[in-house]
Amino acid sequence: MQLISSLGPILLMFLIFYFLIIRPQQKRQKAIQQMQNDLKKGDKIVTIGGLHGIVDALDEDTIVIKCGDGSRLTYDRTAVREVTQPAGEGTAK
Repeated sequence: MQLISSLGPILLMFLIFYFLIIRPQQKRQKAIQQMQNDLKKGDKIVTIGGLHGIVDALDEDTIVIKCGDGSRLTYDRTAVREVTQPAGEGTAK
């Protein structure tokens, strides 16, 4: 009985950490991984370094980003932070 009462707070603390910290982080990582896998040519993106550009070419692990002045830069797929506008979605006027 004393063993159960001494392990109870430790188990409760582990459950709280799991549901408040570990599980949301795993969901975020999975969503980022899915976004990086779903990249396609023409997507407007932002890298983790703050570079804004358009995906020009894709490889298994790398992407080529076309920047504002027409230059093309090669980055790892993992460097993409977010897709700001998917390919094919134009602004309606």
